[in-house]
Amino acid sequence: MECVSPIKEINQINSIKEKLQKQSLRDYLLFVFGINTGIRVHDLLSLKVSDVWDGQSVREFLTISAENNEAPKVHYLNQQVKTALENYLAGAGGLLQDCDFLFKSKKNNLPITRQQAYRIINGVAKEVGITEKIGMHTLRKTFGYHAYRKGIAISILMDIYNHHTHAETLRYIGIEKDEEPYIKVDVNL
Repeated sequence: MECVSPIKEINQINSIKEKLQKQSLRDYLLFVFGINTGIRVHDLLSLKVSDVWDGQSVREFLTISAENNEAPKVHYLNQQVKTALENYLAGAGGLLQDCDFLFKSKKNNLPITRQQAYRIINGVAKEVGITEKIGMHTLRKTFGYHAYRKGIAISILMDIYNHHTHAETLRYIGIEKDEEPYIKVDVNL
């Protein structure tokens, strides 16, 4: 497996979001969900409508069962994800049922494949001029990179990624040793 990079530039993220929003609400949701939660691609593609929708509104938190009898992982669904979910579910015109996969294939009742998700993300990244290697881990890495830059403690990111050292997490999210150590801690009260 090749090493992929996070998307560090906000203008590139916004360009991707703009293109995907025009292309497909499902594909837009895939990108927005991934970069705002850091969820593994396997878990992302396994989501069902009922995991994020309580029948009336988008859930505030998403709980994903962990492997190896570990405690389940709980992910906050921020306003970006909630808005993308609401638009996608409304755009589906009631065609999606609670038991349907959230990222349902247009061909059958299964979720899109990991390969299809890769084609979507990699293709749009190339369209907006990103030259770094991009893949499905890019979504997780982008989440971590920007969370860290906005002041989220590295220990929290280590827990999300199941890493054992700070160095492992910093390397994973693309923070270079010689990179500026400036971090935004924006309470914004």
